[in-house]
Amino acid sequence: MRKRMRTTAAAVVAAALSAALAAPAVAAGPGADRSGDTGDHRATARAVRAEVRSGVPGVTLRAEDRRGAWTTTAGVGDLRTERPRSPHDRYRVGSITKTFVATVLLQLEAEGKLSLDDTVDAWLPGLVTGNGHDGTRITLRQLLNHTSGVYNYTADEDFGRTYFLKEGFLEHRYDTLAPEELVRIAMTHEPDFAPGGGWNYSNTNYVLAGMVIEEATGRPYGEEVRRRVLAPLRLTATSVPGTRTGVPGPHSRAYGKLTRDGSGPVHDVTRLNPSIATSAGEMISDSKDLNRFYRALLGGRLLPEAQLDKMTDTVPVDETRGYGLGLMSTELSCGVTVWGHGGGIHGSVAEAVTTRNGRHSLAFNYNGDWDGNPEAVIDAEYCGD
Repeated sequence: MRKRMRTTAAAVVAAALSAALAAPAVAAGPGADRSGDTGDHRATARAVRAEVRSGVPGVTLRAEDRRGAWTTTAGVGDLRTERPRSPHDRYRVGSITKTFVATVLLQLEAEGKLSLDDTVDAWLPGLVTGNGHDGTRITLRQLLNHTSGVYNYTADEDFGRTYFLKEGFLEHRYDTLAPEELVRIAMTHEPDFAPGGGWNYSNTNYVLAGMVIEEATGRPYGEEVRRRVLAPLRLTATSVPGTRTGVPGPHSRAYGKLTRDGSGPVHDVTRLNPSIATSAGEMISDSKDLNRFYRALLGGRLLPEAQLDKMTDTVPVDETRGYGLGLMSTELSCGVTVWGHGGGIHGSVAEAVTTRNGRHSLAFNYNGDWDGNPEAVIDAEYCGD
């Protein structure tokens, strides 16, 4: 659940959602895991170290290009034991979930099971209504590119106090919330603008998108993600947890400050019920799987050309960013454009990007949500010194 490339799932979470590095470079053949080789990644290695010095507990990162794979870690995965982060860590990916959801909806369009021009009300009658919201005027395309104007439920102050600040989170971290409840929170507010009248990131859009997938297929959105994306690509480290509170497989601890300004003591927030994010940001993955997913997506393995063209047709966000259908384009300082998404949820900030041809991909994670500059790491990898 992420706004732009580095802000948190909720406005109340502080700025983040905003040890030794790997060994010296060694020779490696194409496709080998060149863990510790900083030959072409020295700037990235320095940027990762800088993130830990700035206050991020730990970083795990994997880059893949024509020379093969390169991984590095910095900092710790457990503040109590000082266990280092691992290249194999799984982590909560937050709003990177949105790209998976958009991919499934576009597959359904390619199969003739729905149209991006369908209204939300055609699939979810009577759900998006109240305080000026009108699901009969909002299309599925507008959900996916955040031009619907639907209010972002994670910006609701009561929701933020209950699920993002210390007292509320510690009491409610294991609550189960239904998608309909999240939409109802949004409907208590006025829309941000008339449908198609602007751009504003709203997690509610993707809660609704997940519900549309269920209506169109008769199966939960997570089952469709597993069947259509995870299984064909063999993304074995990636999961849709639903209401499961833990992170399966190898992982570090996740930490948050649970304050508005990122001050105060650190709390272990590894375990939580991700139904507060559902199809807007609940998924878990690792850097290897994320790189494989975005390479396959941009390489045309998951969508026909017509649907991939729609996905990469962006609306402006700012001078350097555009938002397509669950996919963001970012022009870096050296003129290179990368495609992908960022994600943030309690104790986890994740980024995954690739070039349009899929030949150079990058995915990484911070296990703390109150500090860091992910843009600097991305720029270092693609633009170097």
